[in-house]
Amino acid sequence: MTEKRTAEDFLKGQVLLFDKPYGWTSFDLVNKVRSTIRHYYDLKKIKVGHAGTLDPLATGLLIICTGKATKSISSFQDLYKEYIATIEFGRTTPSYDLETEFDGEYNYDHITKDIIQKVLESFIGEIEQTPPIFSAKQIGGARAYKFARQGKEKKLEPVKINIESIEIIQFHMPELVIKIVCSKGTYIRSIANDLGKKLNSGAYLKDLKRTAIGDYKNDDAISPDDFQKRLNIIKQN
Repeated sequence: MTEKRTAEDFLKGQVLLFDKPYGWTSFDLVNKVRSTIRHYYDLKKIKVGHAGTLDPLATGLLIICTGKATKSISSFQDLYKEYIATIEFGRTTPSYDLETEFDGEYNYDHITKDIIQKVLESFIGEIEQTPPIFSAKQIGGARAYKFARQGKEKKLEPVKINIESIEIIQFHMPELVIKIVCSKGTYIRSIANDLGKKLNSGAYLKDLKRTAIGDYKNDDAISPDDFQKRLNIIKQN
């Protein structure tokens, strides 16, 4: 975002690429962008929405649409996503990531790169995946994570997803780094958990970064602070 944009530009519709910070929810970023635009352009109201949720503990590309461009959000949601995921073997958590405390320890001495590669191949294509109970999936009109945080046992039904490719980037036990390209609705946390089970061990998602959505790349994204600085420069000029 280097060119000068007016208030009318944002109202007519803009597609903005952001690198979501660690610890932020997707709605945190939407609210930040909305309040920044309203402040610098003295607008009382403007529509702002995101095109695909990222977990708070994940970083990377989040597409933000403003104004009339929010009508095209569904078209971005249908695009395939690319992630770089770090999976650690030998331990598990109820949320399948670091949102919750460790609840189990497992042996992983038998796991090799060749074995991992063979098991990862079983994930390729259309598969059924059970979402984590610590997720925003709806159960009877309420978010699943609300039941999970209350310690209530609820069951989520598996959903069909499509994994286009999985590539091992780095492997130094107990950590595995993979690049995965997948359809919407895919939970990388569940892949980590399922991988641990298939390897007769345990695993959780240690780190996750979304690097692409379709042809949109995180390399072209900006931080919320940079967005604010650029609008400030535009206002001063």
